[in-house]
Amino acid sequence: MREIISDIFSYQFLSYGLIVGLCVSLCASILGVILVLKRYSMIGDGLSHISFGALALASVLGFAPLKVAIPLVALASILLLRFGGKIIKGDSLIAIISSSSLAVGILLISYFGSGTDMNSYLIGSLYAVEKNDVILSVVLSMAVMTIFILMYNRIFSVTFDEEFSRATGMKVNFYNTVIAILVSVTVVIGMRLMGALLISALIVFPAISSMRIFKSFFSVTVSSVIISAFCFLTGFCLSIIFDSVPAGSSVTLVNLFVFIVFSVIGAIRK
Repeated sequence: MREIISDIFSYQFLSYGLIVGLCVSLCASILGVILVLKRYSMIGDGLSHISFGALALASVLGFAPLKVAIPLVALASILLLRFGGKIIKGDSLIAIISSSSLAVGILLISYFGSGTDMNSYLIGSLYAVEKNDVILSVVLSMAVMTIFILMYNRIFSVTFDEEFSRATGMKVNFYNTVIAILVSVTVVIGMRLMGALLISALIVFPAISSMRIFKSFFSVTVSSVIISAFCFLTGFCLSIIFDSVPAGSSVTLVNLFVFIVFSVIGAIRK
């Protein structure tokens, strides 16, 4: 363990990966609770595929990837959260848009080529995290935490009973839009480390693991944050120990293990 800590502080890219990963994990765990309770747990996976398509388009056109991906994914997130159930029932619309976006991204890269290593966006890489990613992730994570704390009561109401909240005069569409934007930004930033194929694990696993044992919104949220941080740190260390294992896969497998443990504990308690 001492050698791992020494390596993290010795190599800049490892320090960058640790900071970005923790920031994204904390934000994803909070937003994951909201999405799971609103029955939109698949939206994280869908947005990651949309983000990959947007990043591929930006790379082919020669634009800065994040400047293109964040607004496009935010728009897609708003449309999915606000109008998804009205256009096509269930998660079908998410599946259609996400698979199509991933296919378009792969087609663009295959046909036109890319000056960017898109594999790092697809499967994630510790080596791909840069200083700008660190600054952006810290700023955005602070913004997500601040917004969540300030709007806690309203987000709680919108999450559990949207129709009642609308009947009381609450601006439900506004708060859904805020949630959508926060989720999209978190997904785009986290893709660099976790990859488009695995970023949804940071959103879904901590929330559903917490719900195996805890029942109140507050306790589930706190537990989800703790689980997310623990799983990321453990997976991050395992990725360093086994150098050939991407951080995204190791973090996801640790999350899976914790989910199984919490499920067993929850079953025993019942």
